[in-house]
Amino acid sequence: MNRGLLLTARLELSTASEADAAAWLDYELRNRRHFAPLSPRRDEAWFSLAAAQARAQQAQQDLLAGRACTWLLRRRDDAARAVIGHVTLSEIVRGVFQAAYLGFGVDHAERGQGLAREALELVIEHAFGKLGLHRLMANHLPENFASSRLLHKLGFVQEGFAPNYLLLNGYWRDHVLTALSNPDWQAAAPAADSASATPLATDKDTPL
Repeated sequence: MNRGLLLTARLELSTASEADAAAWLDYELRNRRHFAPLSPRRDEAWFSLAAAQARAQQAQQDLLAGRACTWLLRRRDDAARAVIGHVTLSEIVRGVFQAAYLGFGVDHAERGQGLAREALELVIEHAFGKLGLHRLMANHLPENFASSRLLHKLGFVQEGFAPNYLLLNGYWRDHVLTALSNPDWQAAAPAADSASATPLATDKDTPL
């Protein structure tokens, strides 16, 4: 899977690596309360540097195996290189499915500036182009109106409603199921088509 940078007018999207662990952790700590209702319940150990390094290592392994890709968002003009968001393609399946789950989040202090849409438009283009995927699925809580509006603007269509779908913050939560298909799909190069179909235990909600 392509491991290069993705660039927008304002953002740099880089695939997560062990060198990003401290900045990634800082992003998670700043947004701990913001993301808590939309995430699995996490203990203090999750928010340690060692755990962040392990997650970064796992992200690299998943990328190399073609199972998933996690991009960390930074402002191109930020000398401090702070992580201000993330986008993930997880549970990538090849063969007759050619699909993945899309998840994303933006720093609570950066909301309302169109950064999520800017990043997602590029990731979708990359997923349907370079990665050769045919279908992206993005699921959200019914009350997550920000994600609902954004996904609609990006062309995602509601396909269903799943009661008690994910265990988030200790509670089984209903989810709206949406998807976007590429009408101009063409098979990716053979290297991209070698991705594993092994599912991952990853968040499928789209917090903002």
